[in-house]
Amino acid sequence: MNIIVYCEITEEKQIAEVSLELLSKGRKLAERLGVKLEAMVFTDKAGVALDRINDFGVDVIHLAEDASLFPYCTLPHFKLVEAVFEQEKPEIALFGATSVGRDLAPRVASALRCGLTADCTSLEIGDHTETRTNTEYKNLLYQIRPAFGGNIIATIINPETRPQMATVREGVMKLEEAPHKKKAEIKTIDVLKYVKPEDLIVEILDRHIEAQKVNLKAANIIVAGGYGVGSKENFGLLRDLASVLGGEVAATRAAVDAGYSEHERQVGQTGITVRPKLYIACGISGAVQHRAGMDQAAKIISINTDPNAPLNAIADYAITGDLTQVLPKMITYYKKHSK
Repeated sequence: MNIIVYCEITEEKQIAEVSLELLSKGRKLAERLGVKLEAMVFTDKAGVALDRINDFGVDVIHLAEDASLFPYCTLPHFKLVEAVFEQEKPEIALFGATSVGRDLAPRVASALRCGLTADCTSLEIGDHTETRTNTEYKNLLYQIRPAFGGNIIATIINPETRPQMATVREGVMKLEEAPHKKKAEIKTIDVLKYVKPEDLIVEILDRHIEAQKVNLKAANIIVAGGYGVGSKENFGLLRDLASVLGGEVAATRAAVDAGYSEHERQVGQTGITVRPKLYIACGISGAVQHRAGMDQAAKIISINTDPNAPLNAIADYAITGDLTQVLPKMITYYKKHSK
């Protein structure tokens, strides 16, 4: 009846950041429920990756090491997850909403005949009373995610089936190490017991991996533009300001759809979630879909011709004006006063 997190292994043989974020959240949920936090690691050789997991207060690590487990293939990982779930009977199971998690979690949920909520942005513990049957359920996992294009926030529960499964988007959970480190118990899995030759019918012959060009999550300063920037040329002002400040340029979905910026720079519900120290929003009205990806920024500056733009409500500073006039002044000032 514990909480278990599937830990992805990156190309660098490290635990994926989204998995570490889920361990952070999983620890808080486990403390709330008074249960253990467990992790699953399936790869060819875990090595120092296990040391990183110990930073997050994990009680048990289910470890499987075999050449067939890296790089990721669906069937062997599915068989091992299914075996762990059948044996451990977890209360809650969490996966990253990555290409791997979106491939693996639905297959597991289908096999176990349990519910699965995709792309969650928040997880909480709470109670529920079914009015039709007057049945009361205690300590359910509230699986919270935007729905209908971000126009509503849906809270989804699985009162009857176990485990309660969810995939969670990268960046929405705060990565926090446990205040007290401890060495997790390692339960080694016999891979050959569960993975049969027919599960290895897919063979990876070659892989071509493109390096990530933009890393908005690591940026302390982000200058973001919306559809209100007006043109791809005006985005040059944002790049100039970001260059002076040592930051990165981001965009809303509307700006990306209009061709003003690249998709990998999209922040929001359908993009990535960021938590910079400073977020300068230029020509962004502040739709809920975009705010979901940046409202945890330490400081927010909104530049908009509309003083009633929704983003101004959460901004620390709101500048009412034309960004083509405001940004050059900011660039000139920072160039003059920066060391």
